[in-house]
Amino acid sequence: MIKAKKALPKRATNSTRQTASHSALQRRAKPTGSASSPAKGAASRETKRDKVLAMLRSNRGATIEAMVKATGWQQHSVRGFLTDVVRKRLKLNLTSEKPGKDRIYRIKAARSSAAKAEVTGSMS
Repeated sequence: MIKAKKALPKRATNSTRQTASHSALQRRAKPTGSASSPAKGAASRETKRDKVLAMLRSNRGATIEAMVKATGWQQHSVRGFLTDVVRKRLKLNLTSEKPGKDRIYRIKAARSSAAKAEVTGSMS
């Protein structure tokens, strides 16, 4: 006597698996709205970076302590910002002086490219 084979359940195909995982990803996706678009609201909101740069561009300049209070950053973070962002990325002319107890940092206006060309041209 030969026994009849039982029918095995069908396996899910690739397209079924992809659809299931795709719908799971859609459920986890962040909702899109005005809060997630950087173009809207960016002009009206001043960032910590903008605050520090405004302080440095003022005639009075800024101390590390003043930047710490304005941003909530730690001292080493402010120093890193001055070095990495202000000097290296933005290539601004950051100067510091110590007239009294505290060191004051300022961004000096960069010379125009025509003035730089005159200075470098007259040296040779």
